[in-house]
Parts: sequence; C-alpha cells; structure tokens
Amino acid sequence: MKITFYGHACLGIQINDVHVLVDPFITGNPKAAHINIDELKADYILLTHAHQDHILDAEVIAKRTDAVIISNYEIASYYGNKGFQFHPMNHGGSWDFEFGTVKYVNAIHTSSFPDGSYGGQPGGFVIEGEHKNIYIAGDTALTMDMKLIPLRTTLDLAILPIGSNFTMDVEDAIVASDFVACDKVLGYHFDTFGYIEIDHEEAKRKFFEKGKDLMLLEIGQSIDL
Repeated sequence: MKITFYGHACLGIQINDVHVLVDPFITGNPKAAHINIDELKADYILLTHAHQDHILDAEVIAKRTDAVIISNYEIASYYGNKGFQFHPMNHGGSWDFEFGTVKYVNAIHTSSFPDGSYGGQPGGFVIEGEHKNIYIAGDTALTMDMKLIPLRTTLDLAILPIGSNFTMDVEDAIVASDFVACDKVLGYHFDTFGYIEIDHEEAKRKFFEKGKDLMLLEIGQSIDL
C-alpha cells in the first residue's frame, strides 16, 4: 500500500494496481500548485464530506478517469444525479471493493456543498486492504466513537487531522491515536491557510514524548506500508 499526500486532506492510495483518491482539493490550494491533477490516477474517489476544501476537484478528475465516487448517501447521490459512477454508504456500513473492505465511520463536523445545500453527515473511512489497515478520520473532533474501531480492526496507520480550529489539534490527535490503538500517525489538514498553521517540530515532539510516530509529509511525498 502506497500513500501519497497531495496537500490539505487529499491523499492518493495505491493498493496493488488500484488507485484511490481521497478528498481531492488541489487546484484551490496554492501550496499544491506543483501537482497536476490531469496526471493523477483514480479508480475510486472517497469523499469524507461535502465542504469545498474536500470536493473541489472531484468532478474534473472523475470525468477524466471514470472513477467511482464513494461517500455518504447524499454526497454520492449528488454526483450520481450528475451522471458519475457512485457508491453510496452510511455510518457503520461496509462494502468489499476490489481494493479491499471500506467502512464508513463517524466523524464530528459539518457537511454542506459550496452552495449551502445539504451534504449529509460527515464521516471517515476504515480501509482494510493488501494486509494493511488504515483509518482516514476526515474532518473531525475527538470522539469516543473512535474507540470502536480497534474492536473490529487492527490498524497499521491512522490518518488524523491536526490543524485545530476546524478539527482536532495535536493534543487531541494524540488521544485519538490512543482511542484507535495505533501509534503510527500521518497528520493532515494543517498549514493550508492561516487558521490551521502548526509548528511541525513541536507537533512531532509531542507525539514522540508519548511514544508515538507522527509523520508530516511534503506535498507530493509518499510512504509505503
């Protein structure tokens, strides 16, 4: 499993020969100006919620790649009504895709499309694939629901928001890693704009002091699990 960080909350996940793109927000992010969305591969697009900084490039990429859009019922149906391939989910539900099993889990946040229309309830994803299991939290506050995840799935990586203001901060993300029983964390949803700028070294130090590993990737950088 190869994971590439495309800035903000956008991730590329390659599992064998299948490419999964999560929350594509690239063209609206000046820090990701060197990423060419016309070169991104996507067989599936996972959307955690409907805010613009998570869906901005979804339609353009899905139109080019014919990717299947996976999200909550409202978001998936929204794109289905526009003629895109889609797979609707809802909280607690799982589905076996060709790249692995995906479960849609709770997140505490809001969800609306840029025009203000209803975007269903926000969520995160637990992906079990290629003998590696990851949790993509989406935009969320710290929540006790995270404790349910390790009751079913042993995680190899937790991908957690750490920018504060709109989501958890670093301290809450440390607690979240305890809740999901995973000490290997990839931080995201930070630095994109002023509200969520963080001190990288301080964040890493706080995780290290708790015996945990926080990875903060450069935009375009990848890791292999």
